[in-house]
Amino acid sequence: MILVRWFARADEELRRRIYEFYLANLVSINNWDLVDGSAPYIVGPYLWERDRSQLYVFATSSSVWERRIAIVSTLYFIRRNDFADAFGIAELLLRDPHDLIHKAVGWMLREIGKRDLRAEQSFLNRHCRTMPRTMLRYAIERFPEPERRRYLSRHVVAGFSPR
Repeated sequence: MILVRWFARADEELRRRIYEFYLANLVSINNWDLVDGSAPYIVGPYLWERDRSQLYVFATSSSVWERRIAIVSTLYFIRRNDFADAFGIAELLLRDPHDLIHKAVGWMLREIGKRDLRAEQSFLNRHCRTMPRTMLRYAIERFPEPERRRYLSRHVVAGFSPR
């Protein structure tokens, strides 16, 4: 959390050093609270006007924390109405086995919906049938009840296909 505070006040050189230190010490970022409290305040801002390919590397990592860093870092972009990477990473994580990833992706989708409901709905219309139920529930949390029920009724349980 100290790095987050330093990063917010740092010049460009110190920001680079903090970002590199963060990446060099990912092993210490080992719970959802540390990821959520740091990624959108260090990784997101650092990559804002840079190559974002590192996020896609994280999204395909075997580490649940790196995968969560990938999606949660996009909160910085979402807050600036840039949704492309959030959607791209969300698609990569649609079949992720970990509940903490389902929650994070759903959270980012909900954040997109706060800014552009149609963009969120478009993504959900393409993926709601197969995305993990927890992810869907987080994404539609603020929808009116009839719309929530409609999305949930379209969801297909893994291994089950209604006739």
